[in-house]
Amino acid sequence: MKSRWTSRLVGAVLSVTLFCSSLMMSATQAGAQEVAPNLQLAVKSAILVEASTGKVLYKNNPDIPLPPASMTKMMTEYLVLEAVKQNKIKWEDQVPVSEYAFWVAKMSDSAGVYLNMGESHAVKDLYKAMAIASANDATVLLAEKVAGSEPNFVQMMNKKAQELGMTNTFYATSSGLPANELGQYAPTANNGRDNVMSARDAAILARALIRDFPDALEYSKIPRLTFREGTANPLKKANYNWMLPGLPNEYPGVDGLKTGYTAEAKYCFTGTAIRDNLRLITVVMGTDSEQKRFVETKKLLDYGFSTFKLTKKLDKGASIKGFETAPVSKGVELEVPAVIESDLNDIGKIGQDGKVEATVEFNKDLVAPIKKGDVIGKVILKGETYEYLSPSETQKSGINVVAAQDVEEASWIRLLFRSIIQFFGDMFSGATGK
Repeated sequence: MKSRWTSRLVGAVLSVTLFCSSLMMSATQAGAQEVAPNLQLAVKSAILVEASTGKVLYKNNPDIPLPPASMTKMMTEYLVLEAVKQNKIKWEDQVPVSEYAFWVAKMSDSAGVYLNMGESHAVKDLYKAMAIASANDATVLLAEKVAGSEPNFVQMMNKKAQELGMTNTFYATSSGLPANELGQYAPTANNGRDNVMSARDAAILARALIRDFPDALEYSKIPRLTFREGTANPLKKANYNWMLPGLPNEYPGVDGLKTGYTAEAKYCFTGTAIRDNLRLITVVMGTDSEQKRFVETKKLLDYGFSTFKLTKKLDKGASIKGFETAPVSKGVELEVPAVIESDLNDIGKIGQDGKVEATVEFNKDLVAPIKKGDVIGKVILKGETYEYLSPSETQKSGINVVAAQDVEEASWIRLLFRSIIQFFGDMFSGATGK
């Protein structure tokens, strides 16, 4: 009898143990699912990022260098917009069609606006053709306009990629066309290397493009382009981004950014959409069809908008508690009021309050004169739970702290008297043992 009860007791204990273990395993799996949702993306790599903070909300093989095809053009867009901003070129500048651009225009299966020798087009019209119609001929012509030649421009592209922290990127052409398809115009200085870019790097570039040049979205959101408008032979083309209004995969809030396709890259897309002040950046690479890249992007956007919210922690111009001023040397004043340059936002899951604490890391050895608006530090976020796009931004919000007023340089007499007062103050403190 005793043996029978012992056996039953052991069996009951084992059952309870197995039940508890099952519950714990389910909870663990649920937690893992919460951190890394299974979106079942049919891609080689993908990433989802909140634009204002640069925080990664989802990733799938984000650091594999892959052929980016025409997503390469985002870097060309950046450098053209930078050249316009720096007055190196002007929107209204007329650019004659070069032999190289004409050669590219005649390539079979190459997206373009069929540039002809003897034509000239304004920089703005060429930019629209590149950003909307993914025109390879317009792209190489812009590269030549900015840098004199495509090889020179490609050097600028790779330099800018390094500056932006794009560690898994190499550019061989301005358009994303494979180097081995360019015949007599193929680059010769790359030792056989061709265009590659990781999903993370594509997101870094997209974020920099819309942060530094918000007007880029004014072009990328245009669903249809008429090139040579008002002439005898206008050319009408739809944007390759079918998620824009009125196109086959329309998705509310999408206003960019760049598609890409080559036989090796397959179908790629760097997208961006905004809802309720929440802007998401998506990248999918290596999908199997033109439609599939938008289907997979929709999964990312649906997940992002249904799961996360952006909360404003502080308004632009506010100070961080405990860091209201920064020390200044050789100034009329010894401190300068410190405020944030833009709104401080935080991304978190809907229904969950974040526990992020904001502090400030001031620049070392601030010396007068300092002008109002000068960057004097960076916001640091503690208690962070999300990965940042770039390692250099880890634990930083990406928001500058700036001077709220001017601090003039002190005269030598003022500095002399200040040093004398400091000297005697130190002596007095030493004498009293303080």
